[in-house]
Amino acid sequence: MTASTTVHRLALVTGAGRRLGRAIALGLASTGWDVAVHYRHSEREAQETVEAIHALGRRAALFQCELLDQDAVRALPGRVAAELGLINCVVNNASLFEYDSATTFSPDLLATHMGANVTAPLLLAQALHAATPAGSQSVVINLLDQKLYNLNPDFLSYTLSKAALHAATTMLAQALAPLVRVVGVAPGITMVSGEQSEEGFAQAHRMTPLGRSSTPQDIADAVVYAAGARALTGTTLLVDGGQHLAPSNRDVMFLTEPTNHS
Repeated sequence: MTASTTVHRLALVTGAGRRLGRAIALGLASTGWDVAVHYRHSEREAQETVEAIHALGRRAALFQCELLDQDAVRALPGRVAAELGLINCVVNNASLFEYDSATTFSPDLLATHMGANVTAPLLLAQALHAATPAGSQSVVINLLDQKLYNLNPDFLSYTLSKAALHAATTMLAQALAPLVRVVGVAPGITMVSGEQSEEGFAQAHRMTPLGRSSTPQDIADAVVYAAGARALTGTTLLVDGGQHLAPSNRDVMFLTEPTNHS
């Protein structure tokens, strides 16, 4: 492909410095995307992500932003455009994930989850739509959770925020078409989280119909597919080894080991 016919593809991945966000950023870079690497506090890890993307022959740059700061979120796409060019894809990966329950619920914690997990993704989708030229198409990919299809009461505020983002995925797909496609990707248990042990994670990972839940590479592959699937919008890809098909009254991380959360 000559330089004159090369398609410009630039993705902004939130929370791309660590864990699943890094896997997604590298997955996109390995398939020809340049990547704006967003981070909140993990500057060193984010720089390592940038260096890994450069090693793949793609462009990348760091962008710090507090997703609870609405003005900073509104300014983020313009900062990216000034340094790397027009964004074609936003991957809303960064997510607040703090434990609460019906008995420990507080309005402040819910508001914080909604700000990080819903308001920021909506503002970025809005900005992407405004910046997408007529006759072209961009895509928003929202990281959701298989537990939306298999509800349990653990992580109440987190789950409510992801349920709102799930609904927003449908409504944004309706409202922003044809300029912007909006797709959800719902992982299962993918990486060790919180108080979970390595042994508990391995056991929980096997507790699915396929005998394995999702890996970071599985999620990165799904995001890459969604980014390029031009007929896909308003739907969610469940990438969880069938975890959502096995109902549970507790979060899966609490089924394999003792917990203080009751």
